Amino acid sequence: MIRILLAEDQHVIREALVTLISIEPDIEVVQAVESGDAVVSAALVHKPDVAVLDVDMPGAIDGLDAAGELRAKLPGCRTLMLTGHGKPGHLRRALASQVDGFILKTASPEELTGAIRKVARGERVLDPSLASTAWNLADNPLTPREVDVLRLVAAGAEATEIAGRLFLSAGTVRNYITAIVAKLNARNRTDAVRIATEAGWI
Repeated sequence: MIRILLAEDQHVIREALVTLISIEPDIEVVQAVESGDAVVSAALVHKPDVAVLDVDMPGAIDGLDAAGELRAKLPGCRTLMLTGHGKPGHLRRALASQVDGFILKTASPEELTGAIRKVARGERVLDPSLASTAWNLADNPLTPREVDVLRLVAAGAEATEIAGRLFLSAGTVRNYITAIVAKLNARNRTDAVRIATEAGWI
């Protein structure tokens, strides 16, 4: 039996999720709370296998903060984040907090319970619609100055023009461009612009 702690601030949604999850023969909701503040204390009492946490909740801490505290105080409890929207900032925080799963509330009941089972088995789960966003959240390998140079390259500026606008020598600009192409494993400066644009770095 997979023991679940559920945290959702909206009463109707919380009760609906409890009912939905409890239908499953192998999943039991041992506690449902309405704020991030209540997550850790409830988890320490009920020792759930998986905490299903809404990202946005009232109180001093939200679902992502609660997930981080859970990892520190009850490392055996895995975390599945549930949200109404896949904001890049939330996803970045979730990945940094090493949560075990992140899915949207638009997921079907089967997808939700399937995600709970996967997380309980030690697997990582990411809503398919968020996969491209997660890819774009990879750390930007470029320095701020390299970003400035590449933005001007993307705008069609040549090395001498970039040098004048950034108060650098043309040789220094060319060195920056060479470094950028190498860091991004790009074929050339045009390919570097494409890679950085698709990743949301410029």
